This record gives sequence, C-alpha cells and structure tokens, in this order.
Amino acid sequence: MIQIADPKADPKADPKADPKASSKAPLAISPKADQKASYDKNKLHKRLRRETGKAIEDFNMIEEGDKVMVCISGGKDSLTMLDILMSLQRHAPINFELVAVNLDQKQPDFPEHILPEYFTSIGVPYKILEEDTYSLVKEMVPAGKTYCGWCSRFRRGILYKYAKQEGFTKVALGHHRDDMLGTLFLNLFYGGKMKTMPAKLLSDDKENIVIRPLAYCKEKDIERYSQLAKMPIIPCNLCGSQDNMQRQVIREMLVNWEKQHPGRLDSIYRGMTDIVPSHMLDASLFDFKSLQRQEPANTAQRVSVVNV
Repeated sequence: MIQIADPKADPKADPKADPKASSKAPLAISPKADQKASYDKNKLHKRLRRETGKAIEDFNMIEEGDKVMVCISGGKDSLTMLDILMSLQRHAPINFELVAVNLDQKQPDFPEHILPEYFTSIGVPYKILEEDTYSLVKEMVPAGKTYCGWCSRFRRGILYKYAKQEGFTKVALGHHRDDMLGTLFLNLFYGGKMKTMPAKLLSDDKENIVIRPLAYCKEKDIERYSQLAKMPIIPCNLCGSQDNMQRQVIREMLVNWEKQHPGRLDSIYRGMTDIVPSHMLDASLFDFKSLQRQEPANTAQRVSVVNV
C-alpha cells in the first residue's frame, strides 16, 4: 500500500521519535486508485495478448515443439514480450519452450543483478551472455556519431551464434508496431527503399528464424503495461543518451502526426499490410511489360461510346 504524509499530524506528538524520520502520520491512498490500476493492467494485458496471439497466428511464428530464444535487453519492449509469451504459453494448444537470454555488453553502471533476479522471480529459464562490445563500439565510432549501427550488429551476431549453438528454432525480438512504422520512414527518407522490419525473417545465413511477436502492439500500450506491471526497466546508456539520431527524428515526426491527426498511424500501418504491387513502380514485383489489352469475349456486345 502506498502512503503519503498527513498534513494534519502533530510533529510533537512523539518526543522519542527518530528525528531523521518523518513526524507526520501516514495516510493510506484510496483503494479506488489500486482498483483502477489493476483494471487498467488487466485490460492492457488482454489487449497485448490478443494482438500478440494474432501476429503469431498470422505469420506462423511459433509451432509445436519450438524452442524460442526470447532476447531481453532489459527495456520495456522485451520484458513485455516475455510476459505476454509466458502467458500465451500457459494457455496455448501447442507445446513450446521459452528461454530468456540477455547479452551483457558491459556498459558502464549496468545493473547486472536485476535481470537474473527478475527471471528467477517469474520462473523462466534464462541465460546471461557476457561480451564487452561496449569497448569495441567506443573505439570504432568517431566522437559525436551514434553507436546504434555497430552495437546492434555485434549484438545480433552474438545472439544468432548462441541460438545456433543451443538449438533454438526461433529467435524472438521485442520490436513493436511503432518500431516498424519508424523503420519504414527511416528507409524511405534516408535509404530510398520501401521496406520495414518484417514480422518473421530468415537470417542472412539462413540458419535462424527471427520473429517479432509484438508486431501488432502499440508502444504506448506496452509502456503503460510495463509501468503497471512494475517491470524492472533498465535504460539504454548508449542509444538513449545520444541526441539527433535519425530514428529519434522519425519518432518525433510520428508522435506529432498522431497528435495532430489521430488515427493516421493506424492508417499507415494498415497500408503496410495491404500492398498493391500493380500500383507501385517496382517492375520486379509486377510484370508491367507484359500488360496487354484484352478483347471482350463477344465483340457484338460492345457498347459504342459514340452512339451512347
């Protein structure tokens, strides 16, 4: 129960009280606040579980007997993904294994004890990998430049290698709907390509299948749920501390769009799921050269425009 100080308490009521302690009597917060938080948490959990379940079904992400490596950074997204996957695992009609895997990249002041303690408390098998990629990134990236590119490459390589060694059939990442929207515009604005993060991907070496179970989930729902669930969120000291990143610029653009035009991001995301190659300009996806005008089966049934 959270407590707050009572402004009406007498500071001299107990002369033997510890002078360092508050002399004000606690006043319990109304149970309605706790009830509201519990209601919101359950509502968000159901929504996130429904959306995650739909994404898993739509893309056949998890199958009978799968051994899924759930990659945990310590952020809200990956911890929420683990929470939802564990919930689905308990009620799914198929059997699959979940193992939480964290890569300790030796960032300064990284709280090494938090994730092992959390994994133990929720009863999930886990593995902590340790690789000092932080020092490598610092040496390779010039001052003022972002670390994200190299950091993610090192992390991806280490995790993929471990997945192959341990026989994992799927590698689950915590990217969500807003990450996919941001990546779409990042590639469009800075790379000249119409592509984003796929919900399911075969790695370049063809040896790992990567899945993103939160593909249909909104970041605001994930953030609120992680707060209500009191997850031990660990901030990123590399990416999060750097300003003027291209991805951050895109993110701010999308946030402003949603504020000014509610529903715009939903519309864009639906568009990502309903591509019409014949109405784009990629000749490798649609055979424009072979298009031919077709004569009607019965020419006598033609309507003369002049006569009409």
